[in-house]
Amino acid sequence: MKDVLRQVLELSHELGREQRGLAILGEGNTSARVDDECFLVKASGSSLATLSEADLTLCSFRRVLAMFEMEGLSDEDVDEHLMRSRLQENSRKPSVETLFHAWLLTLPGVAFVGHTHSVAVNQILCSPRAREFATKRLFPDEIVCCGAASVFVPYTDPGLELARAVRHGVEGIYFSAQ
Repeated sequence: MKDVLRQVLELSHELGREQRGLAILGEGNTSARVDDECFLVKASGSSLATLSEADLTLCSFRRVLAMFEMEGLSDEDVDEHLMRSRLQENSRKPSVETLFHAWLLTLPGVAFVGHTHSVAVNQILCSPRAREFATKRLFPDEIVCCGAASVFVPYTDPGLELARAVRHGVEGIYFSAQ
């Protein structure tokens, strides 16, 4: 676990470096698969640039993923379930984005997830051309690094509904390509 911990901290610090403009005010989240049972995720309210071991929360895949099948959960219910997903009782509250991080980490070949709120990308995604930008490749290296397709998820409030929208979008791209 120490190697995974070191790697997710390095990823977080790189994504959070202010001069890169990827994480507005330290926003965004990172996560890492530890094994088939658990994963590390950035704690709510922590900054990518200054993330420390204490700012990572070890969570149960089973407990987090179970929320996808639950109906009628309020934001408070989701928060309660996230707190129960922690495997170390004294650890901090996992980010509300933990839900889609957990699901993405179950995909074959995915060991780390880093998502940011890039200033430049947000400028485009807040424009009328957002879908066009997100669904087309401009450069060959994009295909090599990011694959042939992207998932465009229109704005959705954070939490369970966003996680479900991410899962639905990824399933549409990922599983249709197989």
